[in-house]
Amino acid sequence: MFMLLTVAIAPGLALFSYFYLRKQIQKEPSKNLFHSYIYGMFLTFPILFIQFVFEEEGVFHSDFFRETLFTSGLEEFFKWLVLFIVVYRHVGFQDPYDGILYGASVSLGFATVENILYLLTFGMDQALMRALLPVSSHALFGVVMGYYLGQAKFVQETSTRPMLFMSLLSAFGLHFIYNAILQAGGTYNLYLLVPFMLFLWWFALTKVKRAHLLTIDRYIEEQRAIR
Repeated sequence: MFMLLTVAIAPGLALFSYFYLRKQIQKEPSKNLFHSYIYGMFLTFPILFIQFVFEEEGVFHSDFFRETLFTSGLEEFFKWLVLFIVVYRHVGFQDPYDGILYGASVSLGFATVENILYLLTFGMDQALMRALLPVSSHALFGVVMGYYLGQAKFVQETSTRPMLFMSLLSAFGLHFIYNAILQAGGTYNLYLLVPFMLFLWWFALTKVKRAHLLTIDRYIEEQRAIR
């Protein structure tokens, strides 16, 4: 059991450490990030419950529709709701890069519990593939979502409401495409999934770089104002 938990939790912690260490100034207190990670973990259970109820009631007759549109929308909406209610208005949300960190922490909290439940059910044979695909994709969806939340809160040139909507829509859209590729199956599934994951990493890391530059600019302006 200890080995299984270690294997299930390690990918999420490794990914979060990467994003956390990339921030070179004014690192967000680990306590706040840990709390958001815990919120993400607790999210798993209401989401699983809603999915179970809908499945038992036979609401969806199409597996493809249920696993792509419904599942993607449900998971990303709950993650966005936690970020908006708990994080967005919090004093600890201090700069654009914090959106990246909080988005990743909530998403990885959810992905970690999901990963634990999956490995408990199906064993550790798929642990590496789970780390490379579901866990990392959830982290990257959270990064993109957090980036646009940071834009909404701190970038004066952007309108708040469109960026808040974009934070949800962008994560949902990426998650939808990811799930659609998995559900499509067939011989060419891997040929679609690998390019998409490469694109997802590239897209998310461009947002990480952009948020970091905005944070540095904001920090320089604050220091000039103090002087």
